[in-house]
Amino acid sequence: MINVIIPAYKPDERFKKLLSMLNEQTCAPDRIIVINTEEKYWDESIKADNLNLIHISKAEFDHGNTRNKGMAMADSDICIMMTMDAVPADNKLIENLIKPLEDERVAASYARQLAYDNSSLIEKMTRDFNYPDESLIKTAADIERLQIKAFFCSNVCCAYNKRIFDELGGFVKKTIFNEDMLFAAKAIEAGYAIAYCAQARVYHSHEYSGIMQFHRNFDNGVSHAQYPEVFSKVSQDGEGFKMVRTVLGRLMKKGHIIEAVRYFWSSGCKFLGFKLGCRYKKLPKWMVLAFTSDKSYFE
Repeated sequence: MINVIIPAYKPDERFKKLLSMLNEQTCAPDRIIVINTEEKYWDESIKADNLNLIHISKAEFDHGNTRNKGMAMADSDICIMMTMDAVPADNKLIENLIKPLEDERVAASYARQLAYDNSSLIEKMTRDFNYPDESLIKTAADIERLQIKAFFCSNVCCAYNKRIFDELGGFVKKTIFNEDMLFAAKAIEAGYAIAYCAQARVYHSHEYSGIMQFHRNFDNGVSHAQYPEVFSKVSQDGEGFKMVRTVLGRLMKKGHIIEAVRYFWSSGCKFLGFKLGCRYKKLPKWMVLAFTSDKSYFE
């Protein structure tokens, strides 16, 4: 059996497409568990025979514990976490995604994310950098070589071995960001492996402004500061600088000067937001609330 767990908030047409595509899979889920934030925003026209829906308040939502609630409801050996804005690229997403879990060492297997066709060149290049076309199995032996990338994992679309998930205590119960990476780090340090499955593909991309990147990466930095026992063990900047150099080089080589300037600005916003987030404990409360994208977490 396979269960898919999706936190939702103000579901839209893309979410409806996701549900439709899930039920067209060659390996269709037995249950789709949707944890919706704020019942008043739920679209009653959204229906499926295998849809299990529960509503929570905005105050109850947490990146880690909300997903733990979904896992507690699940009755399958494999559970797939997805976000409501990820859409399968084909009908073999689940079939391909769960293959790495046949290896009992693998605790989780995450999918390749593709930019939508109408995405900007920058978004397509950054997706290609972070989600290459070659699959990978990551273990503790790869930490020194991969650094922060060893713990990289994404709940945009990720399949979990539920036995291992329960054994390791699931996601951290309260976190502003990175519940997936924190679990991956815990799994790797416990002797398990994390799989990146390039054959399992979802469309998932955003056109964030520099300011939006600042807010998101402030929260990312907060997460790093809260879990130094995980993130202090690996280099946090190397992979980011490598991506900036790679994407900027490609943009310049293709003559996209304006896009290169936009990307440089956006990258600077990400870097500044992250560094301030890492030092959030030293900032006044009003500044933290101004910088975060999730004020409710701090309030």
